[in-house]
Amino acid sequence: MPKRIGLIADTHGLLRPEAVALLAGSDLIVHAGDVGGPGVLDGLRELAPVVAVRGNNDYGAWAESLAEAAEVKCPGLACYVLHDLQELAINPAAEGFGVVVSGHSHRAAIRESGGVLYLNPGSAGPRRFKLPVSVALLDIAGGAPSARIEWIAV
Repeated sequence: MPKRIGLIADTHGLLRPEAVALLAGSDLIVHAGDVGGPGVLDGLRELAPVVAVRGNNDYGAWAESLAEAAEVKCPGLACYVLHDLQELAINPAAEGFGVVVSGHSHRAAIRESGGVLYLNPGSAGPRRFKLPVSVALLDIAGGAPSARIEWIAV
């Protein structure tokens, strides 16, 4: 049975209705940091369970419960989540992870390297510079991941 994971990052306190619509129907939502406030996570929890990590702009009492990295286990696949890919301190393939999800750069990207799928959903919050606004969807069927970026027109 396929499993859909909605991926979002760098909301910086803004949960866009367009992002909510694109993430609807997810079995799980992963927020890769720079959440910006507990209201964003509350809004996402109305759609599905949420796994979130702390970004470099997440601070205060509400953010203390967020880990710097998280593991997400799906049928036949493990995902590693952190905010800044430059701070990846493990070898994902050697540790058994098939997917690494990160944010921070505000640039959406999907790439494969060494048998690991690296995903950055981009930024779904306030537009930074002239970068596009986006989220991503990760579908898992039979332990095989496939991902796509969903662009939000603003």
